[in-house]
Amino acid sequence: MEKSELRTRQTPLKKKYKTNPKEGERTLHVEGRLGEDIACFVPTNAGEIEAGLHPATGGDGSQACSGDMLLEALVACAGVTLKSVATAMEIEIEEGTVKAEGVLDFRGTLAVSQEAPVGFKSIDMHFDLKTDAVEKKIKKLIELTERYCVIYQTLKNSPKLKTNVKI
Repeated sequence: MEKSELRTRQTPLKKKYKTNPKEGERTLHVEGRLGEDIACFVPTNAGEIEAGLHPATGGDGSQACSGDMLLEALVACAGVTLKSVATAMEIEIEEGTVKAEGVLDFRGTLAVSQEAPVGFKSIDMHFDLKTDAVEKKIKKLIELTERYCVIYQTLKNSPKLKTNVKI
C-alpha cells in the first residue's frame, strides 16, 4: 500500500473521530465456547481456534496455548503497526520479521510456588528489518510502532479488569 492510499483510507476516519470522539470508541467482543476435557473454542476471522493446556501444564501440544496467543497478538499488532507507520513515513521495508519472547514461570499457574508469578515475568520484542533507511528514521519507526501498537500499549499500561459471572 502506498502512503497516499493509506491517507485516503484513514483521513475520513480521523476527521470523524476528531469531530465526534465517541465515534472512535469501539467495544471489541470475543466469546469462547467451552469444549470437551480442558479446551475452549475461540472464533476468529481466520477460523475457530481450539485452546488448551500448554505442555508445561499438562497439555499435549495439539491445542493452541493462550500464552502463545497473547504473544501472537503482540507480534501481529506490532507488525501491522510497523508497516502502517513505515508507509506513512515512506520507509521501504524490503523484508522483516517481528518476534516476541515471553518468560513464564509455570510454577505460578500450577500453584507450586506462591512466590512465582502467574503470568509473564517479561516479554521482549525483536525486529529484524531489511531496509535502506537511516538509523535515525528506524529509531523513530520503532518508537512510533510502540506508541501506536494497541497490544503493546495494553500490556505496558494494564487496563482495568472486571469479571462477571452468570449462572
